[in-house]
Amino acid sequence: MNTLLLLGIVLGVAVLGEGLARITRLPRVTGYVILGVFFGQSLIGVFDTTFITHTAIVNELALAAMAFAIGSELKAELFKKLGRSIAFIVVGEAFLAFIFVTLGMYLMNPDKLYQALVLGAVASATAPAATVAVLSQYKARGPLTSTILAVVGIDDAISLVIFAFATTVAKTILGGAQLSLGELALKPLIEVFGAVAVGIAVGWLFKLFFGKVRHPDELLIRLGASLFIILGITTQLGFSELLAIMAYGAYMANTDPMMSNRSLNIVNTLAPLFFAMFFILAGARLNVSLLPAVGLMGLAYTLLRMGGKFAGGTLGALLGKAPVVVKKYVAMGLIPQVGVAVALAILVDRTFGTGTYGEAGVNLATVVINILLFTTIITEVVGPVLTRFAITQAGERHDNET
Repeated sequence: MNTLLLLGIVLGVAVLGEGLARITRLPRVTGYVILGVFFGQSLIGVFDTTFITHTAIVNELALAAMAFAIGSELKAELFKKLGRSIAFIVVGEAFLAFIFVTLGMYLMNPDKLYQALVLGAVASATAPAATVAVLSQYKARGPLTSTILAVVGIDDAISLVIFAFATTVAKTILGGAQLSLGELALKPLIEVFGAVAVGIAVGWLFKLFFGKVRHPDELLIRLGASLFIILGITTQLGFSELLAIMAYGAYMANTDPMMSNRSLNIVNTLAPLFFAMFFILAGARLNVSLLPAVGLMGLAYTLLRMGGKFAGGTLGALLGKAPVVVKKYVAMGLIPQVGVAVALAILVDRTFGTGTYGEAGVNLATVVINILLFTTIITEVVGPVLTRFAITQAGERHDNET
């Protein structure tokens, strides 16, 4: 079948995924991933490796939309309102998840530090979509709900920074470069700040030349141009495109809120189309035959990540002197992992799976994508259930079903 026909089938499968999500009461993206696995290379084989390779542009567009949306939420007033407790919780849950998973994966494979670092970085991300859906469904209100929403809203920004550092170190190790400890620390810093500089620079130029544009059609073309330019520059320089676009979105949100809102509305209008294709094709990448091999690692990854989220979230709440109800239950709202985490896994596949970093790089990409897809299904089932339990115990449900 030709690519256009297959893309039509992908969107048809997306409709089935939405129906599956409604029946099972799971997040829509979970339905996409599950059906992607079913129609993917390991089972029915409708979406094979060749097709996935030919539709790589879909990944780029979905990643750009995700990063821009994350950046648009990073407004100065948000950080002023966050307060001490939320700042501690965000840092604690993201970094302890990273540390727990990195150490655990390293102990399982001491000769693969690069793999442990990348898996740890991906583990730091949380999925706001699933958590927000549950809180909305049960009309949750209260200090616990507000804290969870704030944490998942900025968690992915921290995860992108951790990911940029981890992948830079991994590329250095796999590339065979003999760098000192200082150089290993400096190189990720250059990539992180370089990506942020690219995003801010393009945002400044966008405002300079197109700051008075108001018509949605005209804005769409200019916004598209700026996003593709960022993707192109960062790819050429080896910087993190996700981090650069996040910085671009944050710059726009803090310097021109009206333009930022209009741009975000455009992105949000188009994003569901790309997200549906992105998650279905992500699921199609799962190699079922490798599950026995990655099963133990996947289970360890899941438990370590959950342990890191629970320990970090609870410790952050204690250090930040959060309300008692937040200390007891906040970590239960941080378990889902789809969205940005899957996006990071796809990015690992694109960076290391091409053979540029040899067979070890290809193996890294294969392990990461399969573990993430395998564990995503688990976390998207367990996570919403724990979130519902937390808000119920906290007395913050207002749906008259408690």
